[in-house]
Amino acid sequence: MKKYLFVFVALMVLGTLILTSCGSDSAEGPAVPAAYAGKENPFSGDAAAVEAGKKLYEARCASCHGNTGGGDGPAAASLDPKPSALNQGQAADYLFYRISEGGGMAPFNSSMPASKGILSDDEIWQLVTYIQSF
Repeated sequence: MKKYLFVFVALMVLGTLILTSCGSDSAEGPAVPAAYAGKENPFSGDAAAVEAGKKLYEARCASCHGNTGGGDGPAAASLDPKPSALNQGQAADYLFYRISEGGGMAPFNSSMPASKGILSDDEIWQLVTYIQSF
């Protein structure tokens, strides 16, 4: 009986961590930091990048931001702040910045994980390319 209780508690903790791994951010947000400002998407309009970005998005983003970027994924209801809608025409440099740095800093204060160091720049740009295809 104790073994089952331990497994249940472990699964609950794991589930909570997963659900809090992507939280909200502001669609507008503050100005893009100088290190990211003006960056241009090298994959803009590239169909292969859209497909690669879609796979990354489905694996890393859709649970919070939804299948079409509306901020309405299955995990969204449990997040505070809520995930932002990504289908609002955000600029490429802003999306690259937010995906790279995540949401743990002010003013966002969300649980969106940073992808810098996990994904390559090309993979982040593929995500941007897919998001901009919504």
